[in-house]
Amino acid sequence: MAPDQRREQLMDAALLVITDHGYEGVSIEAIARVAGVTRPVIYDHFSNLGSLLRALIEREERYALAQMAEIVPDTPHQGDPADLLADGVRRFLNAVASRPSTWRIILLPLEGTPTLVREHVETNRTELVKRLELFVRWVLERSAITADLDVEISARTILRLSEEAGRMVLTDPERFTPERYERFAYTVMQLITRPD
Repeated sequence: MAPDQRREQLMDAALLVITDHGYEGVSIEAIARVAGVTRPVIYDHFSNLGSLLRALIEREERYALAQMAEIVPDTPHQGDPADLLADGVRRFLNAVASRPSTWRIILLPLEGTPTLVREHVETNRTELVKRLELFVRWVLERSAITADLDVEISARTILRLSEEAGRMVLTDPERFTPERYERFAYTVMQLITRPD
């Protein structure tokens, strides 16, 4: 196996160990067992468990951020605010469903989650709130809302509700589908942006 492929295989194995047994169950031995390799193979690619976990977290973060950049762009596109938000909610939840292991470590933090992971998640939440604030401002400019709506609180509310929706898609996907949340988001946006 080529070195890059082996590194990916080892990170995949580590992610599987984390999602199945939590961070407390992660060890070089457990990862080797899941990957079907010996411990020296892991040490050929990572100096220690910490470097493997750091590489894994950075990889999963790249996947999640790439998905979010497509869903919540820096500059909102033209269109109906209700349609855009509902579409964004569905696309986010489809992203969660497409990479459940990635999103589990973000949305369903496990007992013993390392500080490194918590710090990455919080940093990325802060950046996402800023993007959502741009969206809220964009909506306010294009809607019939006359009330003084707090942009920051609105953005944080959208984020928290989206994260809760992601958790439900991960834990009860039959009942809480992306399409169900899409309909809900559209209905709420219709009520907010078109009060008449």
